[in-house]
Amino acid sequence: MKKLIALTALVATLFSCGTPKAVQESRKVIKGYWQLNSITYSESGTFNVSIFNDTSAECMEGSTWRFIPNNNTGKYTIEDPNCPTGERNFIFTIQEIDPTSGLYDFLLKPVNAKGDSENDVGFRVQLAQLSENSMQWQQTVSLEGSPFTINMNFSKMNEQ
Repeated sequence: MKKLIALTALVATLFSCGTPKAVQESRKVIKGYWQLNSITYSESGTFNVSIFNDTSAECMEGSTWRFIPNNNTGKYTIEDPNCPTGERNFIFTIQEIDPTSGLYDFLLKPVNAKGDSENDVGFRVQLAQLSENSMQWQQTVSLEGSPFTINMNFSKMNEQ
């Protein structure tokens, strides 16, 4: 009887510590190819923004992204000839931050082709919207002491 109670407690603990269902569903939806269509800002004006310490927002627009959620890896490719082109690797995690509001945090960490980070720096963005066809990330930074939000708007592509 003691073994049955211990086994039941172990199973209950494992299920309670699992990934929230909403996060599991998000992983299914995010899987595949996406295009970063536009980057907009919470303020009007012209800004010199570098995305993920990689390249300018203008170069990032039009980039294609692939998410592989079963191992939390992905790649994005910049093909604009006026920009530093090529493929970049990353790892990512999706974390539910508030089950009632449905808000998520998305942590993206650039890595090399072997999956190693050169400087162990990641970038946290809010996964503000996710559907079968579109996704929006929001990153809030400080501009002259005030909050400034960068919106990254994606659309789902057909499988390649």
